[in-house]
Amino acid sequence: MSENSNRRSALSTVLVMGCTLISRILGFVRTAAIGALFGAGGVADVINLVFNIPNNLRKLLAEGALSTAFIPELSREITQDPTGNGSRRLAQSILGLQMVIIIPILLFSLFFPAQVLFIFEKFDDPAKKELSVVLFRWIMPYLLLVSVSAVMMAVHNTHDRFFIPAATPIIFSICVISSLVLGYQRWGAVSIGFGVLFGGVAQILVQYPTFRGLGYALTPSFGFREPAFKRVMRKWAPMLLTSSLFAINNQVAMLLASFLPDKSTSSLAYAIVFFQLPFGIFSASITTVLYPKMSRQAVQGDQKGFLSSLGFGYRNLWALLVPSAMALILLGEPIVAIAFQRRAFTFNDTILTARVLAAYSVGMPFIGLFNITQRSLYALGEVRKPFYCALATVAVDIILSVVFVFVADGSSVSLAWANSFAFIFGSILQFVVMRRKSGFRIQGETLQTFAKVLAGTGAGALVILTSYRILGADWWETGSSWSGLGLLIITAVITSGVILGLYGWMKVEAVSIILNRGGREINEDS
Repeated sequence: MSENSNRRSALSTVLVMGCTLISRILGFVRTAAIGALFGAGGVADVINLVFNIPNNLRKLLAEGALSTAFIPELSREITQDPTGNGSRRLAQSILGLQMVIIIPILLFSLFFPAQVLFIFEKFDDPAKKELSVVLFRWIMPYLLLVSVSAVMMAVHNTHDRFFIPAATPIIFSICVISSLVLGYQRWGAVSIGFGVLFGGVAQILVQYPTFRGLGYALTPSFGFREPAFKRVMRKWAPMLLTSSLFAINNQVAMLLASFLPDKSTSSLAYAIVFFQLPFGIFSASITTVLYPKMSRQAVQGDQKGFLSSLGFGYRNLWALLVPSAMALILLGEPIVAIAFQRRAFTFNDTILTARVLAAYSVGMPFIGLFNITQRSLYALGEVRKPFYCALATVAVDIILSVVFVFVADGSSVSLAWANSFAFIFGSILQFVVMRRKSGFRIQGETLQTFAKVLAGTGAGALVILTSYRILGADWWETGSSWSGLGLLIITAVITSGVILGLYGWMKVEAVSIILNRGGREINEDS
């Protein structure tokens, strides 16, 4: 891979990381507002469970499986037809497909919400059931809006336009937060439904000018006989099955949590918010940039460049996610307390959420490797083997979850541990598949990077443990405070400085990305 190509990848990654950081912070603020206004049980349980339904469907019908199948074929059309006619027709056909699938689902959900919700929740409280129906009717139309937005995002990313699609989640969060803050006194929990709808519309509007400037239109087409569209469908079917497995897995976790005591569902949802802050910034950003690139390399038959891109992803995901996981495990309680512990969110809520977060964080680096390996297999046109890997991963997760909850008398923490164990297994399994498919190996620079990351993360862990010895272990127990925030920031800055300093001394590649100096050539590992 050329030096300029690596520099562009690193610069694009930094840009996406910056936007994702802002988006995750705003998502964090949104969740903190829900926690402050509604606590960790009752109404909060309903809000988190109901919003999870269209969010999972989005992964199946919008920016998950469909976009994953769409981007390689869009890359092919752009490469083979410089006029852009083929790519524009394909985008309109995908929009038409979404209309055909989503509108009937949306209508059924609006007219028969109780029947649909029966599948997803088992609340005993009639007030919870009534509120879930009301919120469901307000939030479900978001599925259609985010599906259109996902097509626009895929088009932008395939054309190497990363800023606008990376900024759209920021607009969404601003809409939801504003609606919640301004409408809470008058409409209560329903105010979040207003914000979700406004945010969905805003995501489309903010992307439309550049989308139109690239020559695309939002007019759906129902001509489903185009060869490119058929190729998308052949890939989408197994990808849909793969994504549906994880959506089902997520819903099973929420369903199992609804059998557990109050606050179990919310503790999972709140922990995921903290988990997604570093994971979304690093994993999603690197995957967003590399997937269209690997798709083009696969179309062009550039095996060397493809393996180099995958090695780049492995090295930098591990370098960024391992220390992130360590920090969430060791600093989970102070982070949750200072961010959420106020008003209705209590000390006990902090402890439970932090324990769930620690269990999830153990699996964070492996989920990152699982995702990038899955996308690389998709870029090569392989769709069946990722499905089998996903099926095995989900099966392990569900079996462990059921055993932990019903046999071992577990809690929401047990559900998080089951998820981490499952993805550790799944990432190893999928790597073996990728190795047999392409010859990719963890050796050379990648293996050295893994060892350096463990050394740097270990040093960072010592800094955090030393800070507890100096400051004590109870400075965060009173919850949100300026003094607590200051101590947390100081600890985080010193820990990050030590890790980055060691990374720089050991010449870990991730430092180039973070400092926006991504000009070094990526070496092939295979």
